[in-house]
Amino acid sequence: GDVIIKFDVRFTQPNVARCEMPTIHSLEHLFAEKSRNHSSQVIDFSPMGCQTGFYLILQGDHSFDDVAALVETTLTDILGATEVPAANEVQCGWGSNHTLTGAQAAARDFLAKRAEYADKYKAA
Repeated sequence: GDVIIKFDVRFTQPNVARCEMPTIHSLEHLFAEKSRNHSSQVIDFSPMGCQTGFYLILQGDHSFDDVAALVETTLTDILGATEVPAANEVQCGWGSNHTLTGAQAAARDFLAKRAEYADKYKAA
C-alpha cells in the first residue's frame, strides 16, 4: 500500500496563542479546496482542537520542501480568495461561523514566517 503521512501545521505557539474559531473554520474550508488545485495527494486538512493549527494528511512520501511549497502556495491562494467555499447552511454545519478576513490575516502571518519553517520542522 501507499504511505500516508500526517503533518502538524501550526499557526500559533501552543499554550501561548491560538486562532479564533471562525478563523480556524474558514482556513479549514479554504485550504481544503485550494490545496487540491496543487496536489491530488491531499487527503485531509483538519483543525486541531487546541486551535493552534491543523493536521495536513498527504498520500505518498513527501519531502519537507514539497510540503512547505504546498502550504505556501495554498496560503498565497487564500490571500486572493473572495469568499470562503461552502460557507452556507446547506454545505456547512455552522455556515455563519466564518471570517474570510480572519483566515487571510492568519495566512499572511504564517507566510511572513516562511524563513522559519525549516527551523520549526521536526521529523517524527
